[in-house]
Amino acid sequence: MFSNYWRRDTIAGFIAEVGDIHQYRHPKQIVKLAGLNLKENTSGKHKGQTQITKRGRKRLRALLFRVIMPLVAKNGAFRALHEYYTKRPDHPLKKMQSLIALCNKLIRILFGIMKKGHEFSEEKMMQDIP
Repeated sequence: MFSNYWRRDTIAGFIAEVGDIHQYRHPKQIVKLAGLNLKENTSGKHKGQTQITKRGRKRLRALLFRVIMPLVAKNGAFRALHEYYTKRPDHPLKKMQSLIALCNKLIRILFGIMKKGHEFSEEKMMQDIP
């Protein structure tokens, strides 16, 4: 999945920002810690845009984006997911929205690897594409 440099840098930076992974019960807690959870700006009948909150650790968010960009460029599975998210017929995402979704997916993958001891599987990750 990662070259040795990216693997070492990513995991070390992730652990430095997140801390002990066993203190989290669900990857959504880490998504919120990174400030990548969504908020909707609504008032009364007005339905506003949905944005990320950015109420979290800026360095963790930056680390995830620095990792996801080369993954989308060089990894076939992440590239296919990005293409699917941006070009799907029902509710296609903009490119940045797709990258945020992939950052959230990367958090879930790292959570599963580090806490539960699962192996990374591209086939399992590609189950999102029908």
